[in-house]
Amino acid sequence: MADGTIPAQYHRRHGANPQEYALSTSSNTGKRAAPDSSDLPESPALLEHFYREMLRIRVFERFSEQAYRAGLAGGYLHVYSGMEATAIGWLSCIEKHDPVITAYRDHGHALYLGCDATACMAEIMGRSGGLSRGKGGSMHLYSAEHNFYGGWGIVGGHTALGVGLAFGTKYQGSDAVTHCFFGDGAANAGVLFEVMNMASLWDLPVIFIIENNEFAMGTRLEYHAAETELHKRAEGFGMEHERIDGMDVLEVRQHARRIIDRVRKTSRPYFLEIMNYRFAGHGAADNDQSLYRTPEELERAKKRDPILLLENHMRKNNVMTDEKMEAIQAEVEEEMEKVYADAAASPKPDPEEVYTDVYTDMLPEKGH
Repeated sequence: MADGTIPAQYHRRHGANPQEYALSTSSNTGKRAAPDSSDLPESPALLEHFYREMLRIRVFERFSEQAYRAGLAGGYLHVYSGMEATAIGWLSCIEKHDPVITAYRDHGHALYLGCDATACMAEIMGRSGGLSRGKGGSMHLYSAEHNFYGGWGIVGGHTALGVGLAFGTKYQGSDAVTHCFFGDGAANAGVLFEVMNMASLWDLPVIFIIENNEFAMGTRLEYHAAETELHKRAEGFGMEHERIDGMDVLEVRQHARRIIDRVRKTSRPYFLEIMNYRFAGHGAADNDQSLYRTPEELERAKKRDPILLLENHMRKNNVMTDEKMEAIQAEVEEEMEKVYADAAASPKPDPEEVYTDVYTDMLPEKGH
């Protein structure tokens, strides 16, 4: 653990301080981005890599919110601020041929998987150079090159697609593991239970990953879930499950390597609940968070900012000086300023492209 004090599993009950965690004993217990994931967890190169990538996501998200408020982003937008350690810690352990799919809070996953930051921002702004040619927007980032299958806007609906990806890889004889991310609110969707049953019945290599940021839009966990330890829902499907801390990138990585290896060897599904905390509102238009949390709660949560935890770990172990951290911060700021400017200056899609890649059999024939 980055600061030596964070429990591996925790649970918060009604109105509790989000920094007070109670251990859960219900756990069942098992490369994509450079540097290689075979590096030791304490490798200075790996720690610097994680630090830079978490900063890239955090700053990118700040600029994406700026684009939304400036009227440059159409549709809706959900940022990943505060949750960076979950995606980075986990995705640092996957293999290149592993499919990844997530819901609409998808910027962080796309960036860490290697998607071009300017193409991501261009998509958010609806520009032709975007990952989905400007037609999908923030919620529908996609890159076949990086085995990233979205970016989906229907709450919980993409879990069926995740199980389909796992079925496809197994049918093809691949050892790929599908990583299906979704939020705590989506854990209540009926389709999830249907596909959990299929995955367990058919021995599909899929890891269901709940990114539990404690609020389903603006509804606290204890108000939308009768059993707030969401991972326990897997018990009804004979599926291994557990809950882990998602604010510590090294903690996430440690569990990821064990669980991914287990699923790859057994071709059995796994149900994981990763606990983190959303620093921003549900979406960019969520301006009144006082309806479901106080400023004091948010400030307490930020004491466990994943970037801060990693900074403290690196200081404690003499891995990086404050001057080096500040230099990396400046580099990331400069990079994302250029990303924003380049995306804003890029062209919008040609109106003639409106039906390209859209399947329909209801268009009238020309001349009618």
